Amino acid sequence: MKSSEIIKFIRNIYKDFYPDDIPLHEPLFLGNEKNYINECIDSTFVSSVGEFVNKFENVIEKFTDTKKAVLTTNGTSALHAALFYLGVKNNDFVITQSLTFVAPCNAISYLGAEPIFVDVEKKSLGMCPKSLKSFLDRNAKFNNDNECIHEKTGRKISCIVPVHIYGHACKIDEIIAVAKQWNIKVIEDSSECLGSFYKGKHLGSYGDLGVLSFNGNKILTTGGGGAIITNSENDGKKLKHITTTSKKSHKYKFIHEEIGFNYRLPNINSALGFAQMESIDIRIKEKRNLAKKYKKFFQNSNYSFVDEPAHSKSNFWLNTILTENIKERDNLLEFGLNNNVSLRPTWECMHTLSMFSECIHSDLSNTKYLQDRIVNLPSTPIIK
Repeated sequence: MKSSEIIKFIRNIYKDFYPDDIPLHEPLFLGNEKNYINECIDSTFVSSVGEFVNKFENVIEKFTDTKKAVLTTNGTSALHAALFYLGVKNNDFVITQSLTFVAPCNAISYLGAEPIFVDVEKKSLGMCPKSLKSFLDRNAKFNNDNECIHEKTGRKISCIVPVHIYGHACKIDEIIAVAKQWNIKVIEDSSECLGSFYKGKHLGSYGDLGVLSFNGNKILTTGGGGAIITNSENDGKKLKHITTTSKKSHKYKFIHEEIGFNYRLPNINSALGFAQMESIDIRIKEKRNLAKKYKKFFQNSNYSFVDEPAHSKSNFWLNTILTENIKERDNLLEFGLNNNVSLRPTWECMHTLSMFSECIHSDLSNTKYLQDRIVNLPSTPIIK
């Protein structure tokens, strides 16, 4: 299949919406966004206090079937607060994957901790439980306090952060089983996965904590914005406290009980998100319909379409194909660029970046294989 055939197919999909430049993923405003924002402005509660913050949290809790959602300014701040809350400290290790956006590694670094990279699976693109287990079996031990310790350095391995990539579920249940064997907490980076499920449960609801993102390129946006979700009401209450500067309730005094973060999502952003949740079902339906078109088109071609893994229902945030090699990938990317169609490679893998190049890692053969082949396709859902 030629690059020109792919671009022609994409242009035909979007001909009634983007006759010129076709974006990778554009935000859609389908209903009450302006009404609720105007209502928020009229109330004068445009910052971190207001009814839409609570409404948005409540609808996320209902949609994800979790006990508590805590809104934050973005996905990175949600990761930072979650890691802090679970006790990640200076000089700790946090196991994650190299095939990811930089946010998890940045958040780990904010706490003075350091990432360890294990490999991913080719099918799901997410953390490989076998790679995780192998690394821990070969490199970890328990100390006298039953904490998982990296044997060679003596440093604590305090958390595991698997990342669900492009809306697809990794084998999170198997990852959690390994984590429990080693007494390690798990934070699911589900930033790209609002509306994605694994074995009937929403992604982010398996781990000790889960994280969502509402960035402008996500299936639902608040401009920026993120959330921590949890099945513990107590954890949710404490997380809300530390993400609102740990301020103690008092009728006029400003008393802060511990170190906290000014990470609360403003009411005006929450109004936008609450409005977008009213159309979440149609957004997911049409994204899945778009994925079906791509899947059918790439059948029996020299490209592999990344489909949802077994036992899962993906939101197909970014539709993805694998080319045969890096040369073919780059040729396709260049052809798309020259024809005003936004195609994108995956991120530069974390272990190749200068600030993480000295980090410990397992064999990353699948990570390298995928980095050389991934191409993201235009994925804005077509909603008439």
